[in-house]
Amino acid sequence: MAVYRYRAMDQQGSIVRGTLEAVNPLDLEMRLRRISLDLITFRAQSQRRLRKVVRGRADLINFCFHMEQLLRAGVPLVDALRDLRDSGGERGLRDLTANLIEGIEGGARLSDAMEQQGGAFDAVFVNLVRAGEESGELPEVLNQLTINLRWQDEMMAQTRKLLLYPLTSGAAVVGMVLFLFIYLVPRLAEVLRTLSRDLPPGTRMLLAISDFITAWWPALLAGPLVLCALAVLLVQRSQNLRLRWDRVLLGIPLFGPILLKIILARFSTYFALMYGAGIPILDCIRTSERIVGNAAVKEGLERVGRAIGDGQGLTAAFRSVGVFPPLVLRMLSIGETTGGLDRSLQNVAYFYNRDVREAVDSLQELIQPIILLVFGTILAGVLVPVFGPIYDTVAQVKF
Repeated sequence: MAVYRYRAMDQQGSIVRGTLEAVNPLDLEMRLRRISLDLITFRAQSQRRLRKVVRGRADLINFCFHMEQLLRAGVPLVDALRDLRDSGGERGLRDLTANLIEGIEGGARLSDAMEQQGGAFDAVFVNLVRAGEESGELPEVLNQLTINLRWQDEMMAQTRKLLLYPLTSGAAVVGMVLFLFIYLVPRLAEVLRTLSRDLPPGTRMLLAISDFITAWWPALLAGPLVLCALAVLLVQRSQNLRLRWDRVLLGIPLFGPILLKIILARFSTYFALMYGAGIPILDCIRTSERIVGNAAVKEGLERVGRAIGDGQGLTAAFRSVGVFPPLVLRMLSIGETTGGLDRSLQNVAYFYNRDVREAVDSLQELIQPIILLVFGTILAGVLVPVFGPIYDTVAQVKF
């Protein structure tokens, strides 16, 4: 089906703009009539653009909060969606809501209509909404989804905080090295050669390094970037390489344990949310495999699913794979014994969220003196060989 950008009029005479999928313009007009809109003008656009504008987490938070409030107040589903569509929010959210209304008017359930939106809602979101529809607890599920999406924002902020400082510091170091060897050292080299032809070995080595970097700095910058791009491409295309790479990431000192805690916090939060909504354990595990974002943990969950399918207990299955730390196993055991598995996993998520914040702050405090030490070492390694001969020459001058 094609994607059309339309301008229409509602029953109150207000102009409504949005995006909708349709087979052709006639089908577009019929679909708009089913949601009480009269088509005025339209133009075709790409499906890729539609998918892009409806994927923002802020739109989804707004959608869940709005729908939860109206449904809890007793407003019918389609009327709640129409109210959201006509509320004048972001264009992507209006387009998304119009598509959902059209699907529900055509006989689909809300979860089925969400599944047809080109990936705007992920598998966890759709499954949770479907479970809420079947249990009659859709407002509560939407409330939990709102909380979960806000938590995802916090975790993304922690992840960016973890990566941003080392990356910016590394870029600053590289920039300083290039400035010293491409700009400063060549100009001082002219002074050194004027003052003395017999330069110390360290100074000659420094000048040779400067000449090399000055001549080849584009390749020295582009080479690592090309190698990194090739490595990413190979890892994406090979499951074995992806598995090995993700295991290496989890084993990196300082960064690896923090990354594992972020992954386990995500897994525990989603698992607790799905299990609390009434989704069976095996389905929770299969869905979790797609959201953990690490091949090593995903492979562990696959083995857990097979073990449970073979009749093994939940805690024993998680313990047998050797991926999950004692805290997760202990909370799983408590939840399995007491029947409060979702609450136990929420506690796991709480502990790991707290640990991640503390670990990120501690890591930043540790990185700062390391970066200063690196800066100082580089400056000393450059300036001492350069200014040493100048100082010796000036010291030999007799006034």
